[in-house]
Amino acid sequence: MHHITALPAFKDNYIWCMQFHGTQHVLVVDPGDPEIVQAHLLKHNLQLFAILITHHHWDHVDGLPQLQQQWPDATLYLPAAEQFKIKHSPTNCHYVSDGDVIKLKQPCLDFEVISTPGHTLGHVCYVTKYREQTWLFCGDTLFSGGCGRLFEGTPAQMLDSLKKLNLLPADTQIFCTHEYTVSNLKFAREVEPDNHATVEHLALCEKLRGLGTITLPSTLQLERSINPFLRCEQPAIQHRWRQNDEQNLFTFLREWKNRF
Repeated sequence: MHHITALPAFKDNYIWCMQFHGTQHVLVVDPGDPEIVQAHLLKHNLQLFAILITHHHWDHVDGLPQLQQQWPDATLYLPAAEQFKIKHSPTNCHYVSDGDVIKLKQPCLDFEVISTPGHTLGHVCYVTKYREQTWLFCGDTLFSGGCGRLFEGTPAQMLDSLKKLNLLPADTQIFCTHEYTVSNLKFAREVEPDNHATVEHLALCEKLRGLGTITLPSTLQLERSINPFLRCEQPAIQHRWRQNDEQNLFTFLREWKNRF
Protein backbone atom coordinates (compact mmCIF):
# COMPACT_ATOMS: atom_id res chain seq x y z
CA MET A 1 0.00 0.00 0.00
CA HIS A 2 1.27 3.49 -0.81
CA HIS A 3 1.78 5.60 2.29
CA ILE A 4 0.73 9.27 2.50
CA THR A 5 2.25 11.55 5.13
CA ALA A 6 1.24 15.12 6.01
CA LEU A 7 4.26 17.40 6.46
CA PRO A 8 3.11 20.48 8.44
CA ALA A 9 4.43 23.77 7.06
CA PHE A 10 4.05 27.48 7.90
CA LYS A 11 1.05 28.23 10.12
CA ASP A 12 -1.50 25.73 8.85
CA ASN A 13 -0.29 24.20 5.54
CA TYR A 14 0.20 20.54 4.81
CA ILE A 15 2.63 19.27 2.18
CA TRP A 16 1.42 15.81 1.20
CA CYS A 17 4.14 13.21 0.68
CA MET A 18 3.23 9.89 -0.97
CA GLN A 19 5.73 7.07 -0.62
CA PHE A 20 5.21 4.41 -3.25
CA HIS A 21 4.73 0.85 -2.03
CA GLY A 22 7.92 -1.20 -1.97
CA THR A 23 10.18 1.69 -2.99
CA GLN A 24 12.01 4.68 -1.52
CA HIS A 25 10.42 6.94 -4.18
CA VAL A 26 8.08 9.72 -3.09
CA LEU A 27 5.82 12.27 -4.69
CA VAL A 28 5.04 15.58 -2.97
CA VAL A 29 2.14 17.96 -3.51
CA ASP A 30 2.48 21.75 -3.21
CA PRO A 31 5.86 21.95 -1.46
CA GLY A 32 5.90 25.53 -0.24
CA ASP A 33 8.71 24.88 2.25
CA PRO A 34 11.71 22.98 0.82
CA GLU A 35 13.48 22.51 4.15
CA ILE A 36 10.60 20.50 5.63
CA VAL A 37 10.45 18.26 2.58
CA GLN A 38 14.21 17.76 2.45
CA ALA A 39 14.41 16.96 6.17
CA HIS A 40 11.71 14.29 5.78
CA LEU A 41 13.46 12.77 2.77
CA LEU A 42 16.83 12.63 4.49
CA LYS A 43 15.43 11.26 7.76
CA HIS A 44 13.70 8.36 6.00
CA ASN A 45 16.25 7.84 3.19
CA LEU A 46 13.70 8.70 0.50
CA GLN A 47 14.12 9.92 -3.08
CA LEU A 48 11.98 12.66 -4.60
CA PHE A 49 10.46 11.25 -7.77
CA ALA A 50 7.71 13.74 -8.73
CA ILE A 51 6.10 17.03 -7.66
CA LEU A 52 2.47 18.02 -8.24
CA ILE A 53 1.42 21.69 -8.07
CA THR A 54 -2.23 22.73 -7.78
CA HIS A 55 -1.83 26.52 -8.15
CA HIS A 56 0.63 29.38 -8.09
CA HIS A 57 0.33 30.83 -4.56
CA TRP A 58 3.66 31.21 -2.75
CA ASP A 59 2.87 28.78 0.07
CA HIS A 60 2.41 26.03 -2.54
CA VAL A 61 5.35 26.72 -4.89
CA ASP A 62 8.18 28.51 -3.06
CA GLY A 63 9.99 25.24 -2.38
CA LEU A 64 10.39 24.47 -6.07
CA PRO A 65 13.74 26.18 -6.83
CA GLN A 66 15.59 24.45 -3.99
CA LEU A 67 13.94 21.06 -4.46
CA GLN A 68 14.57 21.07 -8.21
CA GLN A 69 18.20 21.92 -7.57
CA GLN A 70 18.55 19.14 -5.01
CA TRP A 71 16.51 16.60 -7.01
CA PRO A 72 17.07 17.45 -10.71
CA ASP A 73 15.61 14.12 -11.88
CA ALA A 74 12.26 14.69 -10.13
CA THR A 75 9.50 15.45 -12.63
CA LEU A 76 7.43 18.57 -11.99
CA TYR A 77 3.77 18.86 -13.00
CA LEU A 78 2.33 22.39 -13.17
CA PRO A 79 -1.07 23.76 -14.23
CA ALA A 80 -0.62 25.02 -17.79
CA ALA A 81 -2.88 28.00 -17.11
CA GLU A 82 -0.62 29.15 -14.25
CA GLN A 83 2.84 28.65 -15.77
CA PHE A 84 3.48 32.38 -16.14
CA LYS A 85 2.38 33.14 -12.57
CA ILE A 86 5.14 31.07 -10.99
CA LYS A 87 8.27 33.13 -10.41
CA HIS A 88 11.08 30.65 -10.91
CA SER A 89 11.91 28.90 -14.18
CA PRO A 90 11.09 25.22 -13.69
CA THR A 91 13.10 22.37 -15.17
CA ASN A 92 12.03 18.83 -16.10
CA CYS A 93 8.49 20.19 -16.16
CA HIS A 94 5.22 19.03 -17.71
CA TYR A 95 2.31 21.48 -18.00
CA VAL A 96 -1.07 19.87 -17.40
CA SER A 97 -4.66 20.79 -18.19
CA ASP A 98 -8.15 19.47 -17.53
CA GLY A 99 -8.55 15.85 -18.54
CA ASP A 100 -4.84 15.11 -18.82
CA VAL A 101 -3.62 11.86 -17.30
CA ILE A 102 -0.19 11.72 -15.65
CA LYS A 103 1.22 8.22 -16.04
CA LEU A 104 3.96 7.42 -13.55
CA LYS A 105 6.00 4.40 -14.62
CA GLN A 106 7.54 3.49 -11.26
CA PRO A 107 5.18 2.80 -9.66
CA CYS A 108 2.44 2.23 -12.21
CA LEU A 109 0.08 4.95 -11.04
CA ASP A 110 -2.11 7.38 -12.99
CA PHE A 111 -3.25 10.82 -11.87
CA GLU A 112 -6.16 12.50 -13.63
CA VAL A 113 -6.05 16.30 -13.80
CA ILE A 114 -9.29 18.17 -13.04
CA SER A 115 -9.53 21.90 -13.75
CA THR A 116 -11.06 23.64 -10.71
CA PRO A 117 -11.05 27.44 -11.21
CA GLY A 118 -12.28 29.59 -8.37
CA HIS A 119 -9.54 30.07 -5.78
CA THR A 120 -7.29 30.90 -8.74
CA LEU A 121 -8.24 30.76 -12.41
CA GLY A 122 -5.82 27.97 -13.30
CA HIS A 123 -6.19 25.82 -10.18
CA VAL A 124 -6.17 22.06 -10.80
CA CYS A 125 -6.76 18.99 -8.64
CA TYR A 126 -5.20 15.55 -9.00
CA VAL A 127 -7.10 12.27 -8.61
CA THR A 128 -5.64 8.80 -8.46
CA LYS A 129 -7.04 5.35 -7.76
CA TYR A 130 -5.11 2.54 -6.11
CA ARG A 131 -6.68 -0.81 -5.22
CA GLU A 132 -10.22 0.58 -5.41
CA GLN A 133 -9.33 3.55 -3.16
CA THR A 134 -9.63 7.02 -4.71
CA TRP A 135 -7.37 9.82 -3.48
CA LEU A 136 -7.99 13.50 -4.26
CA PHE A 137 -5.29 16.16 -3.86
CA CYS A 138 -7.39 19.29 -4.08
CA GLY A 139 -5.12 22.15 -3.01
CA ASP A 140 -7.23 25.13 -1.93
CA THR A 141 -10.45 24.25 -3.78
CA LEU A 142 -12.20 21.94 -1.30
CA PHE A 143 -11.49 21.95 2.42
CA SER A 144 -13.02 19.85 5.16
CA GLY A 145 -16.14 21.81 6.03
CA GLY A 146 -15.41 24.57 3.53
CA CYS A 147 -13.93 25.76 0.24
CA GLY A 148 -11.24 28.18 -0.88
CA ARG A 149 -11.55 31.94 -1.05
CA LEU A 150 -12.26 33.41 -4.45
CA PHE A 151 -9.06 35.33 -5.16
CA GLU A 152 -9.38 35.18 -8.95
CA GLY A 153 -12.49 33.23 -9.94
CA THR A 154 -16.22 33.77 -9.59
CA PRO A 155 -18.74 32.05 -7.31
CA ALA A 156 -20.19 30.31 -10.37
CA GLN A 157 -16.77 28.91 -11.28
CA MET A 158 -16.09 27.65 -7.77
CA LEU A 159 -19.51 26.05 -7.45
CA ASP A 160 -18.97 24.30 -10.77
CA SER A 161 -15.53 23.12 -9.63
CA LEU A 162 -16.94 21.71 -6.39
CA LYS A 163 -19.70 19.94 -8.29
CA LYS A 164 -17.05 18.28 -10.48
CA LEU A 165 -15.26 16.99 -7.40
CA ASN A 166 -18.55 15.86 -5.89
CA LEU A 167 -18.93 13.40 -8.78
CA LEU A 168 -16.08 11.30 -7.39
CA PRO A 169 -16.83 8.13 -5.36
CA ALA A 170 -18.20 8.67 -1.86
CA ASP A 171 -15.21 6.99 -0.21
CA THR A 172 -12.72 9.33 -1.94
CA GLN A 173 -10.01 10.42 0.50
CA ILE A 174 -9.66 14.21 0.43
CA PHE A 175 -6.17 15.64 0.92
CA CYS A 176 -6.48 19.44 1.06
CA THR A 177 -3.58 21.71 1.96
CA HIS A 178 -4.72 23.64 5.03
CA GLU A 179 -5.81 22.82 8.57
CA TYR A 180 -8.96 24.93 8.46
CA THR A 181 -11.38 22.24 9.64
CA VAL A 182 -12.40 23.60 13.03
CA SER A 183 -12.98 27.18 11.84
CA ASN A 184 -14.86 25.89 8.79
CA LEU A 185 -17.12 23.71 10.92
CA LYS A 186 -17.89 26.58 13.28
CA PHE A 187 -19.17 28.44 10.25
CA ALA A 188 -21.03 25.36 8.99
CA ARG A 189 -22.74 25.12 12.40
CA GLU A 190 -24.01 28.68 11.96
CA VAL A 191 -25.32 27.83 8.51
CA GLU A 192 -27.05 24.64 9.67
CA PRO A 193 -27.44 24.69 13.48
CA ASP A 194 -29.65 21.59 13.38
CA ASN A 195 -27.16 19.50 11.41
CA HIS A 196 -26.09 16.89 13.96
CA ALA A 197 -23.35 15.52 11.70
CA THR A 198 -21.66 18.93 11.66
CA VAL A 199 -21.95 19.42 15.41
CA GLU A 200 -20.56 15.95 16.14
CA HIS A 201 -17.67 16.27 13.70
CA LEU A 202 -16.78 19.71 15.07
CA ALA A 203 -16.54 18.24 18.58
CA LEU A 204 -14.29 15.45 17.30
CA CYS A 205 -12.03 17.83 15.37
CA GLU A 206 -11.71 20.22 18.33
CA LYS A 207 -10.58 17.24 20.42
CA LEU A 208 -8.09 16.17 17.76
CA ARG A 209 -6.62 19.66 17.46
CA GLY A 210 -6.40 19.89 21.23
CA LEU A 211 -4.17 16.82 21.07
CA GLY A 212 -2.15 18.31 18.23
CA THR A 213 -3.56 15.76 15.78
CA ILE A 214 -4.41 16.42 12.14
CA THR A 215 -8.11 16.40 11.11
CA LEU A 216 -7.35 15.17 7.58
CA PRO A 217 -7.86 13.44 5.24
CA SER A 218 -11.61 13.72 5.06
CA THR A 219 -13.90 11.73 2.78
CA LEU A 220 -16.35 12.93 0.19
CA GLN A 221 -19.14 11.04 1.97
CA LEU A 222 -18.44 12.96 5.17
CA GLU A 223 -18.18 16.30 3.36
CA ARG A 224 -21.55 15.75 1.72
CA SER A 225 -23.11 15.70 5.19
CA ILE A 226 -21.17 18.53 6.89
CA ASN A 227 -19.86 20.95 4.26
CA PRO A 228 -22.37 23.72 3.46
CA PHE A 229 -20.64 24.50 0.16
CA LEU A 230 -21.47 20.99 -1.05
CA ARG A 231 -25.05 21.27 0.22
CA CYS A 232 -26.28 24.38 -1.56
CA GLU A 233 -28.87 22.37 -3.50
CA GLN A 234 -30.68 21.59 -0.22
CA PRO A 235 -34.09 23.41 -0.20
CA ALA A 236 -34.07 23.70 3.59
CA ILE A 237 -30.81 25.68 3.60
CA GLN A 238 -31.96 27.87 0.72
CA HIS A 239 -35.19 28.60 2.59
CA ARG A 240 -33.41 29.35 5.89
CA TRP A 241 -31.21 31.98 4.27
CA ARG A 242 -33.83 33.30 1.83
CA GLN A 243 -31.94 32.28 -1.30
CA ASN A 244 -33.95 31.00 -4.25
CA ASP A 245 -31.42 28.66 -5.86
CA GLU A 246 -28.13 26.83 -5.44
CA GLN A 247 -25.98 29.51 -7.08
CA ASN A 248 -27.40 32.37 -5.02
CA LEU A 249 -26.99 30.40 -1.80
CA PHE A 250 -23.39 29.53 -2.63
CA THR A 251 -22.57 33.17 -3.40
CA PHE A 252 -24.25 34.28 -0.16
CA LEU A 253 -22.39 31.70 1.93
CA ARG A 254 -18.99 32.41 0.38
CA GLU A 255 -19.35 36.15 1.00
CA TRP A 256 -20.52 35.48 4.57
CA LYS A 257 -17.60 33.14 5.23
CA ASN A 258 -15.17 35.89 4.11
CA ARG A 259 -16.42 37.99 7.04
CA PHE A 260 -16.89 35.15 9.56
